[in-house]
Amino acid sequence: MTVAKTYLLSSSGQMSLPAGARRRWHLEKGGQVSVVDLGDIVVVAPGEHAFAGMLDAALSRDEHLEFVSGMSGDDDLATK
Repeated sequence: MTVAKTYLLSSSGQMSLPAGARRRWHLEKGGQVSVVDLGDIVVVAPGEHAFAGMLDAALSRDEHLEFVSGMSGDDDLATK
């Protein structure tokens, strides 16, 4: 399971991408990342076009709740 970690943001709004992520994404010497603000969270992904098409295909919150409410009998998918 992935555990969220807390990092400091500078007064100018900057933060460092953790070294493990930079190595995994081959950004040791810099490079581009995409950032999307989803309201409750901000997502960072490697590459200039990391989110291209993905957000257009995503369900809205209401569509997701309607879909999930139509599922029954699966406690792992139940919303509370």
